[in-house]
Amino acid sequence: MSDTITADEIAALFTRSDGSYLFARWGRPIAPIVFGVDDRTLGIVKGAIEAVVAMADHRMAETDPELGANLMVFFFREWDELLQVPDLDRLIPDLGPLVQRLTAQGANQYRVFRFDAEGAIRACFVFLRMDAELQKVPAETLALSQVVQSVLLWSDRAFTERSPLARVPETGAVILRPEVAAVIRAAYDPVMPSYADDPAHALRLHARVMKEAAQ
Repeated sequence: MSDTITADEIAALFTRSDGSYLFARWGRPIAPIVFGVDDRTLGIVKGAIEAVVAMADHRMAETDPELGANLMVFFFREWDELLQVPDLDRLIPDLGPLVQRLTAQGANQYRVFRFDAEGAIRACFVFLRMDAELQKVPAETLALSQVVQSVLLWSDRAFTERSPLARVPETGAVILRPEVAAVIRAAYDPVMPSYADDPAHALRLHARVMKEAAQ
């Protein structure tokens, strides 16, 4: 994708492997909590959350009235460690079989979303097993990538071939790709729905991206 994204490219970001179109954004303020990191990394992760939420013109909160925290980010060494987290099995049904499957796959990350009655995101659980591969990734890059992938319900194929991030050649800084940022801002436009399963939704997103680009 170039900096100018097409309607088909937007549709692909929310079209799942089975061919269905499925979009959701957060329907409530995001109240994050991060486990398993030092204070420096905690600040980096929370800074990334604040930056993406501000860019989307969404809201943050100290607590969620239903869950306390609704964006939970876990850093750990082995999947089995999740089985020791108090009450996590109440939040993640079938946690045991999930841990077994992810261990067998050698996975190093996984996200679980929960939705409200209208289909909007009400919670997201981000699991990061810090294997040798993830340990090579700078904390700023890892945090921004995970937050971007948690702010919307993207397709399971959305970023398999190309990261949502890009590196600025002049400075080496890692930033969110402009066209991905534009889609996020369009998705959080107040006139847009919090949930959609009709591919025509991508046309509405594209119209807003083009309107922003023309300003």
